[in-house]
Amino acid sequence: MNFLPPTLSVNLPNFGDVLARDNFAHLVDVAVRAEECGVDRVNVTDHVVMGADTSGYAWGPFATEPDAMWLEPMTVLAVIAGRTRTIRLGTGVIIAALRGAAVLAKTAATLDHMSGGRLDLGVGTGWQEKEYEAAGLSFGDRGPLLDDTLAACRALWEHAPASVQRPSVAFTDVYCAPRPGGRRIPVWVSGSLSKPVIRRLARWGDGWIPIMGAGPDELRRGRDLLRGALERDGRDPDVLQIRGRLQVVHDAAGEIAVPATAQAVKELLAVGVTDVMVPLTLVHPDPDRAADRLATLVTVLREAAL
Repeated sequence: MNFLPPTLSVNLPNFGDVLARDNFAHLVDVAVRAEECGVDRVNVTDHVVMGADTSGYAWGPFATEPDAMWLEPMTVLAVIAGRTRTIRLGTGVIIAALRGAAVLAKTAATLDHMSGGRLDLGVGTGWQEKEYEAAGLSFGDRGPLLDDTLAACRALWEHAPASVQRPSVAFTDVYCAPRPGGRRIPVWVSGSLSKPVIRRLARWGDGWIPIMGAGPDELRRGRDLLRGALERDGRDPDVLQIRGRLQVVHDAAGEIAVPATAQAVKELLAVGVTDVMVPLTLVHPDPDRAADRLATLVTVLREAAL
């Protein structure tokens, strides 16, 4: 089993008007405050374009109107990297295939190199057809396109020269520097555990980002399925990281109810979660007041893990 201390990730809204308003520096300032509080990782998310119809979003009302601001995640993380020193930089998630495999490999390796090895690349297929249409790609092929992208990224990061022969990506004897060198850029794969997702993670991934709302039984089952898949692929199952969404409990005054929140953390850890994630706005609706409470969450996590 994984014996590393659990981590705390905070999802920062790089969309809408909470942090990604005209004063874009506000988002970076909150990331700096998260680092100062001891948060292990900040995550930002992805939409390249948005169609008028967002009804395909299956997890409740969509967060923004179609024409709302969505800052590009790798660019945002690059700016945060320049203002921080220790906090890890995550995409939670990026729609990897939209970037093109070689360009994504170069971008990710550059960001990892410039940040001192702090990138966590969370990837997914996305849910909106318009994004694939705008990129000239087939939405129906989004799963295989992601597989091909990850195969190419791993090859370019790990070999020089690199060669790949995949249905949508093929090249021979090419160099792509910088490379992570002795480091491995962690790839977190999102999705419910269908056979393709399990295979994708076992072959190229390091962590699992479950779909929103995954409960304890699904997390426990996913842990066991993925550990078995890693073993069958000849990989150490103890490398597996699992992200779990924390429901922060508040008291009547709107403060974090520490005992109840600690119990929620313990329940996540008991089913194999290694990274406890909370959206900033669920700590408190006001982002600055939420940032003030991050140190409390760090303490809750550390004590619950004892």
